[in-house]
Amino acid sequence: MSCYLTQLDDEPNRFPHPKHALDEPNGLLAIGGDLSAPRLLAAYHNGIFPWNEPHQALLWWSPDPRGVLIPSRLHVGRSLQKFLRRHTFDISINRAFNEVITACAAPRPGASGTWISDEMIAAYQTLHRLGHAHSVEVWQDGQLQAGLYGIAVGRLFCGESMFSRIDNGAKVAMWALCRHFECHDGALIDCQMQNHFLATLGIEEWPRSHFLSALATLRQQALREGCWQARFINL
Repeated sequence: MSCYLTQLDDEPNRFPHPKHALDEPNGLLAIGGDLSAPRLLAAYHNGIFPWNEPHQALLWWSPDPRGVLIPSRLHVGRSLQKFLRRHTFDISINRAFNEVITACAAPRPGASGTWISDEMIAAYQTLHRLGHAHSVEVWQDGQLQAGLYGIAVGRLFCGESMFSRIDNGAKVAMWALCRHFECHDGALIDCQMQNHFLATLGIEEWPRSHFLSALATLRQQALREGCWQARFINL
């Protein structure tokens, strides 16, 4: 199988097949293009996502293996169970998308920058207005303390980023997403690539071909009505 890096042209729906992505760096498939809604949607529907450093060329990826999570298999350890019992949170869907993505873009402690540029924020805000990008928010005493956002592709949710201002906040956000998504017939969460934090939550690594096969089915299927309606939810 030949692997090569493709320079994208002006046709937003034209991406090379992910099987042609480079082995090193893992999953790099294409360069260039833009962050228009049609191009982003075409990418996610084909198992591809953008990631690059600010002020550098736009890069498109489809790594192998792929980090995924089946919502019902989220690992909720004893410490998180105790944490959830001892603390009271309000959970909402799509009530504060702009605040969530802005918080995700803030530099992490010890980091000098962020990969979520102003251009990327604007692009995903557009997808949110079009009904494709969604957020989960964790509130405590009326303050937004954690959250995550991503793209819905049928019964698949493509997670993009999360933030937390409190201990275990990111885990609470992921727990809330899994509970809510599963209740509405959600089947799979795309976490892109495995890392130590995600591994503690039960994220699996699937061969890219397996992930793409699941994506081809799930993108044609619908969630239960009301999954992404903006509201506070009870879990």
